[in-house]
Amino acid sequence: MSHCRRFTAAPLSRRDMLARCASGFGAVAMSAMLAEESRASADTRRDPFAPRPTHFAPAARNVIFLYMDGGPSQVDTFDPKPRLTKENGKPFGDTIEPTQFDNNGATLGSPWTFRQYGQSGIPVSTLFPHVAECVDDLAVVRSMVSNFSEHTTANYFLHTGSGLQGRPSMGAWTTYGLGSECRDLPGFIVLNGGLIPPGGLDNFNSGFLPATYQGSIFRPTGAPVANIRPTERSEQLQRNKLALLEKLDRHVVERSGSSDALESAIANYETAFRMQAVVPKLVDMSGETAATKRVYGLDAEYKHTQTFGAACLLARRLVEQGVRFIELTCPSVGGGADRWDQHGNLKSGHENNARAVDQPIAALLKDLKQRGLLDTTLVVWAGEFGRTPFAQGSNGRDHNPFGFTIWMAGGGVRGGTIYGRTDEYGYKVVENKVEIHDLHATMLHLLGVDHTRSTFRFGGRDMRLTDVHGHVVGEILRDPPRV
Repeated sequence: MSHCRRFTAAPLSRRDMLARCASGFGAVAMSAMLAEESRASADTRRDPFAPRPTHFAPAARNVIFLYMDGGPSQVDTFDPKPRLTKENGKPFGDTIEPTQFDNNGATLGSPWTFRQYGQSGIPVSTLFPHVAECVDDLAVVRSMVSNFSEHTTANYFLHTGSGLQGRPSMGAWTTYGLGSECRDLPGFIVLNGGLIPPGGLDNFNSGFLPATYQGSIFRPTGAPVANIRPTERSEQLQRNKLALLEKLDRHVVERSGSSDALESAIANYETAFRMQAVVPKLVDMSGETAATKRVYGLDAEYKHTQTFGAACLLARRLVEQGVRFIELTCPSVGGGADRWDQHGNLKSGHENNARAVDQPIAALLKDLKQRGLLDTTLVVWAGEFGRTPFAQGSNGRDHNPFGFTIWMAGGGVRGGTIYGRTDEYGYKVVENKVEIHDLHATMLHLLGVDHTRSTFRFGGRDMRLTDVHGHVVGEILRDPPRV
């Protein structure tokens, strides 16, 4: 049926016009935002692990993060306090801050003695006789603080710079900013010695960054990845399937626009395919000498030393492959001490955990140095917080976020250094406080990244690992940044 030529549509009311245009206004804004994100991530979508330029010359190319789950006691490891020994068993002589628990007792002296080692004379307790031999390569930071005294939030804070769940971890930020020098393995690998930290896999998450940057969990012994073997009858058949899958995924991306889930899936399929050839060679230790295996503790009587030793040796091999960020978690030593979290039985718990990690860590540091890799590999030893100098119950220590110790080695770090100071009890920082954001800023700086410029647009603002905080601790670097 035809209309009369003199027919004209009724004019739109103001309400109708706004209703019809509302989606259009949103679309204009959305297209601008998507265009901005598209420009920023075009290169990373094509190859998310392609090495990218640094902001300045890096001192380190790789990171090995030795995560001491549960919180080792600073006053029993690297921060000796004679006053604790003098006042052992007496009422604590300072104000006790509320932490997580309230069963606090008297002053508790360290069950271990300290000795000075190396040319630097840094004191180390008898818990770490092997690491003590490497003190001239360590920068011991005795003035760390955390914003949280509960494991889960403190773990998120240490790993992601936020006490909230779901933020990108420092491993994800590192590979996002720098890519990886290894094309056949993920850029961020977690060697799970047996313990996933409280807070779970979100400690290794990519958060709002593309999913390709999340940590990949490997086992240090046995088959590192459970599903690495192909199920197809031939390599060509598998190649054909992957090619078809990528073609279909690319078609969806071209038709509907960028999709992190699809782009990440494509990248992960490609990486997994290449891993099939690389991983068996990676874990084949037949090329390692018997002396190397022995020094890492692979034949130790204590099975947990064997586990962590295998992880440390595998970490060195991953560095040789060019993997950017490697994190090691602790083995579960059992006996009521599956973490460095001794609210009771401090002596046996800390001794079992130290026995598991001491020899392998020292072997890793010496091996990296002997191979010329320590200069370009940043090694970080840290827990989420420390322990109190007073007892919990009769023979344990509570959580202490007010002052604890970490150390760093290699990759531009000035070895043989002690930085910061806690009070005479080892309870609170009194000099050169270092926050978690400062640790992250320093790690990124050593990798050639300005932490204020490594950002990702999310939620309407430029997000970064250090949020709006953090400064580089230049005093522990061989080449401090110019002010």
